Amino acid sequence: MEKCCSTTPEKPDTKRHQHNHPEGDGHDHDGHDHSHDSGDQSVFQMFLPAIISFVILLIGIAFDNYIKPVWFTGWVRLVWFLAAYIPVGFPVLKDAYKSIIKGDVFSEFFLMGIATIGAFAIGEYPEGVAVMLFYAVGEVFQTLAVSRAKGNIKALLDQRPDEVTIMENNQPRTMKAKETKIGDVIQLKPGEKLALDGELLSDAASFNTAALTGESKPDTKNKGEVVLAGMINMNSIALVKVTTAYEDSKLSKILELVQNATAQKAPTELFIRKFAKVYTPIVVLLAIGICLLPYFFVSEYQFRDWLYRALIFLVISCPCALVISIPLGYFGGIGAASRNGILFKGSNFLDAIAEIQNVVMDKTGTMTEGVFKVQEVSISPGFNKDEILQMVNVLESKSTHPVATAIHNYVGDINYSIPLDEVEEIAGHGLKARVNGKELLVGNFKLMDKFNIRYDINHANIVYTLIAVAYDQKFAGYITIADSIKEDARATVERLHQLNVKATMLSGDKSTVVKYVADQLGIDNAFGDLLPEDKVNKVKEIKAKNQSVAFVGDGVNDAPVVALSDVGIAMGGLGSDATIETADVVIQDDKPSKIPMAINIGKQTKKIVWQNIILAFAVKAVVLVLGAGGLATMWEAVFADVGVALLAILNAVRIQRMKF
Repeated sequence: MEKCCSTTPEKPDTKRHQHNHPEGDGHDHDGHDHSHDSGDQSVFQMFLPAIISFVILLIGIAFDNYIKPVWFTGWVRLVWFLAAYIPVGFPVLKDAYKSIIKGDVFSEFFLMGIATIGAFAIGEYPEGVAVMLFYAVGEVFQTLAVSRAKGNIKALLDQRPDEVTIMENNQPRTMKAKETKIGDVIQLKPGEKLALDGELLSDAASFNTAALTGESKPDTKNKGEVVLAGMINMNSIALVKVTTAYEDSKLSKILELVQNATAQKAPTELFIRKFAKVYTPIVVLLAIGICLLPYFFVSEYQFRDWLYRALIFLVISCPCALVISIPLGYFGGIGAASRNGILFKGSNFLDAIAEIQNVVMDKTGTMTEGVFKVQEVSISPGFNKDEILQMVNVLESKSTHPVATAIHNYVGDINYSIPLDEVEEIAGHGLKARVNGKELLVGNFKLMDKFNIRYDINHANIVYTLIAVAYDQKFAGYITIADSIKEDARATVERLHQLNVKATMLSGDKSTVVKYVADQLGIDNAFGDLLPEDKVNKVKEIKAKNQSVAFVGDGVNDAPVVALSDVGIAMGGLGSDATIETADVVIQDDKPSKIPMAINIGKQTKKIVWQNIILAFAVKAVVLVLGAGGLATMWEAVFADVGVALLAILNAVRIQRMKF
């Protein structure tokens, strides 16, 4: 909940790099600090003061209206209701005092304090307790909702292993990842995810870094190179020396970025906070006017009656429903998105993505798997297909290139009985060796040209990556390798079209490949052979038409265009540092179907926020008029304030339960 009028609003256009408040820095990012820490308290403990207050209040009301004991009058009755008031009222009065000390007199705590103390002053004890009790219950619900959203985000992001295997005196020992010190050596088995950033001690190791770098190929690291938390070891056991503390690793930084999402406010939220800053002092002055001015105009002026009306007016006018439900609506949206693997870095991006007209996307790793697979094998007549593939497989086993992995996965086990001699890697071309005294060439068509191998195919028209093979100075055929389209990619584009959003694909890959993928998916526009600056220019062209753009990309090369777009979306939850820093939305699990889902979550969040604004203003306007005219009691005031706030909270929490 926001402190009504106590927090200086950030500028709505401060778009990026405002995530520098660690979780425990004392910043109250959602603007409200009631000393409720749901991380250290059970739900029962959080509700306990309200339960105690509620029980004492119910007994007091029973004494007043049903049992009516003779002793339940005067100071005994006052003490009884004070006992009901203190568990829920004291924390609020304490917060009111703290706000006044800081120079913020007209906080919601001050409003609730004077309204309830005023109720006690005129003998309306049960009403005074009830107002504060409902308010306290609303506080707990709001704390739980925010806590749940934060929990979703933390659980989603912090996917590192809890334990690591450390080598001590050449003996493996399992210990907690958090207890690992800089300089410790981690033993990483195949398939295991690295928990901390470090330096590779093994001669070489292959890692699946698709999530970290956005690269579509496995990354082979050599001794001394940096390896990052989140990388998955692929082949053999690797040794890694820890160079960064657990809390300083890249994953921790991402977690911190997203947990501080509330630092960036949506325009609606900023407006309500500015509104509350002006609104609250005005209603206090109006309440004073309601109490005192009738003395000059009403013949039978009763101070107690007009003070009661003024107090009712104060309780009704407290903008709790707005300042609770609006940030909570946005936080609910952030939480719902995080549960679906989508991380928003601020509520302003929920608003922005709801208005997106164009989604511009990268190809590799965004709409395609980022993993190469053999698509076609074409072996020339006069050659034995199995024999050629076996020779290619054994030669490619000498390479760490992803193409080699694709061929190995296709052909199967390597036949080491094939005699390989004079193996040589020709940079930018491929591999050369002698098999049974004859020359074997495996690489691109530039390799064929280099060794004057004649071939009769037009390789420029083939949309896939081509591996040409020559044996004994003759062209033996080719293998096509391609990155397969993600299974939900086509449905993604269809869903975007349903949302009236245009899809454009920009890629550095060759144009024939890009056009082929775009045609398969039904994408509106596609451009290939682009450098990072070309992508920037294409986005500028769309923005020049006064249309909003979301760019979806991965890897370092996409950082400039992500920064330029209205909403930058990083594909691959742990993308490169530059992209994570610059992106506004991070899709954790690489599924393109999360792009239209993110847009839908933005639209639904905005809808719920506006429902709450209309509900709060409508109910308050009606009850304010009734209260000022003496037609509403403190109970109607309680409903108008806390009841509407609770309804708004429940509506805001609803978004976390929606299916998208």
